[in-house]
Amino acid sequence: MSLIAVRSVRQGAIGNVWGLLAKASCQLIHSSQVQRLREQARSHIGTRPVLAVKCPAFRHTPLADPSAMGTLTVNQNKLQKRLRRLAGEAVADFNMIEDGDKVMVCLSGGKDSYTMLDVLLHLQKVAPIRFEIVAVNMDQKQPGFPEHVLPAYLKALGVAYHIVEKDTYSVVKELIPEGKTTCSLCSRLRRGTLYTFADEIGATKMALGHHRDDIVETFFLNMFFNGSLKAMPPKLRADDGRNVVIRPLAYCNEKDIQAYSDFKQFPIIPCNLCGSQENLQRQVVKDMLVDWERKTPGRTESIFRSLQNVQPSQLADRNLFDFTSLKIDESAASRFVNVVNL
Repeated sequence: MSLIAVRSVRQGAIGNVWGLLAKASCQLIHSSQVQRLREQARSHIGTRPVLAVKCPAFRHTPLADPSAMGTLTVNQNKLQKRLRRLAGEAVADFNMIEDGDKVMVCLSGGKDSYTMLDVLLHLQKVAPIRFEIVAVNMDQKQPGFPEHVLPAYLKALGVAYHIVEKDTYSVVKELIPEGKTTCSLCSRLRRGTLYTFADEIGATKMALGHHRDDIVETFFLNMFFNGSLKAMPPKLRADDGRNVVIRPLAYCNEKDIQAYSDFKQFPIIPCNLCGSQENLQRQVVKDMLVDWERKTPGRTESIFRSLQNVQPSQLADRNLFDFTSLKIDESAASRFVNVVNL
């Protein structure tokens, strides 16, 4: 059974229960509301018991400041609920995780991947299916990379993990001239290594931390610089056919993720290889979208929704729509109206 099978209220009693439990687990509600939710759930599944789901206690990590990690404020609680809800919706909408999956969570040490791991650990607790999580970090042998940070963090969480060591840094520095953008080659080398490792450990899904803003930025990058309409799909089967990539944060925006990372105080590891490069095409597009969002709030979300509402007949790709066969439909009712002179 997959998550998509238990989310939609149109798909029977289990879907209703999943929605009710998600509401109970991710919102601050009064005891009377909890009782009402339980009664509503029982009405959908008869005499079967309803699981009482409770939000897990906030975890302290040895790499965070304990004085700043007390009870969540109202705004922090709302933020946490929103990220969990949106990630859960994305997982369900695209059937990202199924019963028995082994999900390899790719952890770079950045805010996005930390947030993704945090959210998936919560979903693992409340989801009506069982799936395994294993965190994987790739040590690319960049100078100054703090090798101790991620192992210490993951051990404190009790999360199974692997550190994959491969010196792609030297390869990138050798092949890319000084001052040129290294991101493209670096990401290809990293992705290839992670695909291979996922196959080795028997991972059925590979989770990446790309969010809504990444997807929209990639859409414009391909449009402006490659002449193609494509972005980052929330779910993708790799070209080798042996790996399925999922992006659980596809519905989450970067601003929320940054705020969540700040109050969680994740031990962020900066990318020293490309983080300081200026004039990156992605940064230009990011700045453009930030400016648009400032002038017209909600524009980025509208653009993202357009990626879910594609009409090939209104574009110009002959591979997606048969324009050559378009002819008048002789059986269609005429719109001609007789005008009678009175």
